[in-house]
Amino acid sequence: MAPHLLKGALLLLLAEACFAGIGAVVKFTSETASEAQVVFFRNFFALLLMLPFLYKHGFKMLKTQRWYLHASRALTGITGMYCFFYVLARLPLAQGMLVLLLSPFVVPIIARFWLKERPSRLTLFAILLGFVGVVLALPTPDAALNAVLLVALGSAVLVAITKTTIRYMSDTEPAVRIVFYFSLLTAILSAIPLPFYWQPLNQDVWLAFITMGILAAIGQLAMTRAYAIAPASDIGMWTYSSVVFAGAFGYLIWQEPVTMSWAAGVLVIFYAGYITTRQRLI
Repeated sequence: MAPHLLKGALLLLLAEACFAGIGAVVKFTSETASEAQVVFFRNFFALLLMLPFLYKHGFKMLKTQRWYLHASRALTGITGMYCFFYVLARLPLAQGMLVLLLSPFVVPIIARFWLKERPSRLTLFAILLGFVGVVLALPTPDAALNAVLLVALGSAVLVAITKTTIRYMSDTEPAVRIVFYFSLLTAILSAIPLPFYWQPLNQDVWLAFITMGILAAIGQLAMTRAYAIAPASDIGMWTYSSVVFAGAFGYLIWQEPVTMSWAAGVLVIFYAGYITTRQRLI
């Protein structure tokens, strides 16, 4: 595997583990906290954790000529976040992670028309194979949840746009700047509805929110760096790995069953990720 693809894939795996952990925290807090609280504190604590990076690099790090891309990414990101958390609160964890599992299927399509990145036939085949793996890994939802799945699909498209935006701006914007502006802008935007949906919170929820902020900061840095060093159409497949982490968290915390079809789907997903990154060695 080419070094930049290997590093990008490993960083994306780390990011997906963090995002699956965020999903678990969201599900844990959904019975106590409102969605407005969950979204705000996810962004607020992530912003706090970015302040040391700002101190290290200095305020000159904030200088940018592409503020419109930061704003655009924040808008699509926070909208997708609200949709994602809405879905996670209403579905089993592994099933709810379908939001993130669908985004690699959309990323190469957006990258083709926006970034002019032409995926190879092998990459397209791997994308299709990965999607088949998702179908195998996740149980068929109840028909009554069709509206929730539509929200999940919308969120997947927004996540894909966000990831492609990172790729587009990464030629001039370093990872720390991208993540800092995202954390700052989403914290400001998510603070607007907070007073209208405030609910009392216990100590466990506060600890969960802090954990979520840590995972969010690490995940955003890892994901941003991954897409900065490798094309989205080549490593985006590794986003499917979140099904493994989500399945593990769901089993360990809520005893959600791990079925043979889930295991088969995971194997298909990882094989798809393997062939789409190994192709550069051929």
